[in-house]
Amino acid sequence: MTVSPPPTEAAEAAEPSGAGQPSGAAEPSGAGQPSGAAEPSGAAEGSGATESCGAAESVGPTAPVDVDVDVVDLYLKHIGSGRAVMGRVMGGMAEVRSEGAWIHADDGRRFLDFGGYGVFILGHRHPAVVEAVHRQIDTHPLASRVFLEPVAARAAQALAAHTPPGVDYVHFVNSGAEATEAALKLARAHGRTSVITTRRGFHGKTLGALSVTANATYQTPFQPLLPDVTQVDYDDPADLEQALAPRRDRACVIVEPVQGEGGVRIPRPGYLRQVRALCSTYGALLVVDEIQTGMGRLGTWWGVDAEGVRPDVLLAGKGLSGGVVPIAAMAATAEAYGPFSRDPYLHTSTFGASPIACAAALATVRAMEAENTVARAAALGLRLRAAVREVCAPYRGGLVREVRGQGLLIGIEFAEEQAVGELLLELIARGVLVNHSLNSTRVLRLTPPAVVDDEELDLFLTTLAEALHSTAGRMSG
Repeated sequence: MTVSPPPTEAAEAAEPSGAGQPSGAAEPSGAGQPSGAAEPSGAAEGSGATESCGAAESVGPTAPVDVDVDVVDLYLKHIGSGRAVMGRVMGGMAEVRSEGAWIHADDGRRFLDFGGYGVFILGHRHPAVVEAVHRQIDTHPLASRVFLEPVAARAAQALAAHTPPGVDYVHFVNSGAEATEAALKLARAHGRTSVITTRRGFHGKTLGALSVTANATYQTPFQPLLPDVTQVDYDDPADLEQALAPRRDRACVIVEPVQGEGGVRIPRPGYLRQVRALCSTYGALLVVDEIQTGMGRLGTWWGVDAEGVRPDVLLAGKGLSGGVVPIAAMAATAEAYGPFSRDPYLHTSTFGASPIACAAALATVRAMEAENTVARAAALGLRLRAAVREVCAPYRGGLVREVRGQGLLIGIEFAEEQAVGELLLELIARGVLVNHSLNSTRVLRLTPPAVVDDEELDLFLTTLAEALHSTAGRMSG
């Protein structure tokens, strides 16, 4: 692996601390419209396509695109001014096609996708998932909901084969937030009406899910939210016990194995085991949100696997879609699932467990099994994390505070919030996509697919080095 080293800054290591409270991201200066990206030589099409240099190759759109339509203008008129302005800052492109680790824009450029908010563990348009969805569309895409539906049953069986032992019952929904809502309703069916969540935790933005998403920026405009919700510090069993003690037998605890939107915050070893033990002691229902961390993202099927923890309820999503059709799930033990099991009409959805979405989920699990995706994510994650630390090393103690991660969920924490916006636009200008963190605005987040090959990895690292060099120069100037 060859990475051009950027000029060094003070390399003194800085002790990481909590990222600042989320607020409106500062608009970066100088990055503006993407331009000047290096032109690569020919690259292969299809999943796992590679680049030899600069990512923003002009290949020409192959999907139907109405070139006379100003997409930004349509956003302004029909979707929202804020999103339109963001799109213009990002360069005004519209994405029209994808495959493997690549997204193609309407101007003919393509971008290496190391973002995707954790959805694309199999990359874009994985052939096996696309084929399964096409087949389902050609036969029976949506169900009457009168008869039994075999694809949902097989998808539930396939997913339950990889959930922690005893977490055997699966309730399919359409999004991660809906999975959270289902878990909160299930908890209430058991009399657990007092909810304990973690500060900087993220569980969705529908009303119930927002109540346990501990971020005042998103919560305040919609208050009052659910009553009797308590926030405790993440990775602090003593704080959790203090909250549980007065709520014996009436609490539900929701927690992430790693806080993704919270800035890729990784708890100390044993934390999840302590949470499990405390919930058992105080009669609390334990919900583990694996919407972002599950499906191999951390290098294991689930984040709880590393400590052998069995939650009462496990939430899955993002990667479960195979990057093709949105689907999420709430999985639970027989005891926890009892109310939903006994009354199938207690919590329903018109499109939940649709055949087309379940076909995608089933094909995703099968593809991950066949391609050993979880082990690949673990190995690739180790390589990527070490390489990103090497690229960032010259800026430690200055621009960069810390690089941390697990599997293919990696965060780069910066000393200043502005650096995240600056670097994000620098990377886009060079043909690479990454994500910011909604609950930790000083953290840039990497969630690449497990299908990334060596050339794509080298391309990302070279581009990151160049973008860091440019960002550091502008911010120190």
